Amino acid sequence: MREYVVKNGKKLRCGYTTGTCAAAAATAAAIMIFTGKAIEDVSVTLPDGDKITIKIENPYYKFQSASCCVRKDSGDDPDVTNGILIWASVKLDATDQISIDGGKGVGRITQKGLGIPVGQAAINSVPRKMILENLRRVCEEYKYEGGMSVVISVPEGEEVAKKTFNPHLGIVGGISIIGTTGIVEPMSEKALVDSLKIEMKVIREKGYDSILAFPGNYAEKFIEQKLGIGGENCLKFSNYLGEVLDTAVELGFREILIVGHIGKMVKVAGGMMNTHSNNGDFRMEMLSCYAALYGADSRAVEEILSCVTTEQALDVLEKLNIQDVVIRKISERAEFYLSKRVANKIKTKLIIYSNDKGILN
Repeated sequence: MREYVVKNGKKLRCGYTTGTCAAAAATAAAIMIFTGKAIEDVSVTLPDGDKITIKIENPYYKFQSASCCVRKDSGDDPDVTNGILIWASVKLDATDQISIDGGKGVGRITQKGLGIPVGQAAINSVPRKMILENLRRVCEEYKYEGGMSVVISVPEGEEVAKKTFNPHLGIVGGISIIGTTGIVEPMSEKALVDSLKIEMKVIREKGYDSILAFPGNYAEKFIEQKLGIGGENCLKFSNYLGEVLDTAVELGFREILIVGHIGKMVKVAGGMMNTHSNNGDFRMEMLSCYAALYGADSRAVEEILSCVTTEQALDVLEKLNIQDVVIRKISERAEFYLSKRVANKIKTKLIIYSNDKGILN
């Protein structure tokens, strides 16, 4: 297991997923049944074959059943599930199968598109596989050929779920037991993109073939107050516009409307599909370039280049009476790159706005 990652020059500690916690607790409970002894830690195999040793809390066992929990450790990732207890109760039965279900604090699936049948516990496929494979290893070690039932529960899950996307995705009653690698990498972009893809699948399963996408809370507020549109097919994509466009094509959406502030969309006009400032910032260069194209002299270009915000730059363009033509060009270039990203397979529309001046294009 990789214990640390380095991001932006900082060494950040990795953690483990709720899926790894559930697998570890279930494995420890099974071992306690077969040994009749409480254990303090347990080794589990991750999806890539690596092993990790995890501390066990609150062990309890009796004849043919046991329970214990693992405290979620997200490392240096700002995860709302950090520190909560993931419980597993294991009971031997007369079947020859291992069944897995969710108890208190584990959500239930109520909508299609999440990769889990409606009505089942929100325990994703990789965690389920981890639990099964680790339990089969224990059964083989102790030469047990019968069945067992496993219930994963999270006492704080229902409250914590309110801080996640679960209620919006139609997962009710608690958190999801998730994880594709078993390990949490701090500030993982993959996790954020994966969650966006899941949200888009749910929107598609509801029957929508168009989607309204926007970067964040400010754009959402503008849409609500100024455009008066919204609904279940809305998506907040943060900086990951490119990935959202790719997924829209993959899922067969017919149309995507993107609403964004000029500060984000001017980057898109330069071909940038991940608009995070770490990836570059040429906002003033773009605006000053087109300002010069439409008549701005060197003094005006210098003034634009010295602006801190695009709102300030717009004031300069307005004074020069070239705001409309510059924004038109910015919009054209942004729409060109949007269409290019989707290979013209779906219809893309763009609304650019300013906090001070409203809709610009």
